[in-house]
Amino acid sequence: MDAEDGFYERIGAGRFVAGEATRGPWDAGSQHAGPPAALLAREIDERAGAREDMRIARVTYEILRPVPIGALEITTSVLRAGRSTELVEAALTPEGASGPVMLARALRIRVAGEPVPAVVPGAVVPPPGEAVASPFFPVPWEKGYHSSVEARFTDGAFTEPGPGTCWMRMRMRVPLVAGEAVRPLDRVLVAADSGNGISAVMDFGRFVFVNGDLTVHVHRHPVGEWVCVESRTSVDAAGIGLADARLHDEKGPIGRGAQSLFVAGR
Repeated sequence: MDAEDGFYERIGAGRFVAGEATRGPWDAGSQHAGPPAALLAREIDERAGAREDMRIARVTYEILRPVPIGALEITTSVLRAGRSTELVEAALTPEGASGPVMLARALRIRVAGEPVPAVVPGAVVPPPGEAVASPFFPVPWEKGYHSSVEARFTDGAFTEPGPGTCWMRMRMRVPLVAGEAVRPLDRVLVAADSGNGISAVMDFGRFVFVNGDLTVHVHRHPVGEWVCVESRTSVDAAGIGLADARLHDEKGPIGRGAQSLFVAGR
């Protein structure tokens, strides 16, 4: 499947094939965690019996092992069902694997029947039209996640250490699933796992800083094509770090993302 067809091709109920567009920057055979994160959330929302009056407010991912490029299956189960909230788990298992390589647990909250007063704290970042297009750090292959999203920084850069603020959007011909409409939450989750790279505080060539998880909170349903990740990374001398990101769309703040990091010399 060509990268321009989408990150994934659907081949059956809960079954997909990952394309080259999912390839991460570290291993030619493994996916960047952003696309599978979005795919897991989509399966949670679109599973049989899913309530249309509920939205994902928080989703936590456990990245158990690198996600290989190839055929995979996603299964879902409802852990708790209530009148106003429900907790749903999804597991991603590659074809032929003995168990899942990535898990997601999502808290879905019922949308209020009558509008309530909206309170949105936080600063608004400069819009993407004022941002500067920025290349990813050098990647040894032509196609992958780095070529499937557009990145524009208003502060920092992938190649500069320190905090960064980056607008991202999926390229026009790279939907999450080939032939299927892109959902606003797809865009957010494809981008959210990049917080660690946007605010990298150490030289990629000398250190590894790998996230074993990702948690995203969304208080407002996102709109538009652009998602802004305003991120900063903190690292302790013990080699444990945290990438903490504010998430925005062009209307303002929409939530937060956090990644726990393992940091060590190469």
